[in-house]
Amino acid sequence: MPYIYLSPSTQEWNMYVTGGSEEYYMNLIADAMEPYLRSSGIQFTRNTPDMTAASSIRASNAGNYDLHVALHSNASPESRAGQNRGSEVYYAPGSSSSQRAAIIIADNLKQIYPIPDRVRALPTDYLGEVLRTRAPAVLIEFAYHDNVDDANWIINNIEEIAANVVLSLTEYFGIPFIQPQPVRIGIVDPNISGLNVRSRPNTGAPIIGRLAPGQSVNVWGTWNGWNVIESGSLWGYASGQYIDF
Repeated sequence: MPYIYLSPSTQEWNMYVTGGSEEYYMNLIADAMEPYLRSSGIQFTRNTPDMTAASSIRASNAGNYDLHVALHSNASPESRAGQNRGSEVYYAPGSSSSQRAAIIIADNLKQIYPIPDRVRALPTDYLGEVLRTRAPAVLIEFAYHDNVDDANWIINNIEEIAANVVLSLTEYFGIPFIQPQPVRIGIVDPNISGLNVRSRPNTGAPIIGRLAPGQSVNVWGTWNGWNVIESGSLWGYASGQYIDF
């Protein structure tokens, strides 16, 4: 199953023109992403507000992640304060995975950002969270927090932004996007010999684990007869036909 490092901004000193900080609002987006990530079967590790960009990079590089996703908002140079608008998604030049993720995210953000032609996927030659991570990485600058309209767009659309980013991640990983639902405890049918857990919701996908008859599991999402299950460190898809509630 996909495993990402989620890195909302730790820049509490970057203040929104409307009040509040970049760190605060990016963590709200990350909070709102978590139910979508779990329901869609994307595992994640997340940084904490007391960390820095450098320590977030170190933590990411200490793990084995499929994608590093940094969440930020932008600010104009002082000479143009409040004048710029737009969303920018940065990728590492030379990394096809990083570029593909950025393009998918930008294309989906165009569906919700009020000025679609100002949403761009761009290469970077200076952003450490894109260039210095072991995993492919993207850094999303959702909008300009020194512009009143952009700041208000972020503040008033936290849930929609979060869902949009996770939708992009499911497209990138090639898995279904599943709306959040309350976690349920399921019981594997005791009358079968065991239940395969797969990396994708189809019977041809690789088997990544097996559940015992009568075993209880957390079910985070359902899609087309498949359940997104968690059992200890095992996350994957199991046939809903053999899980009872």
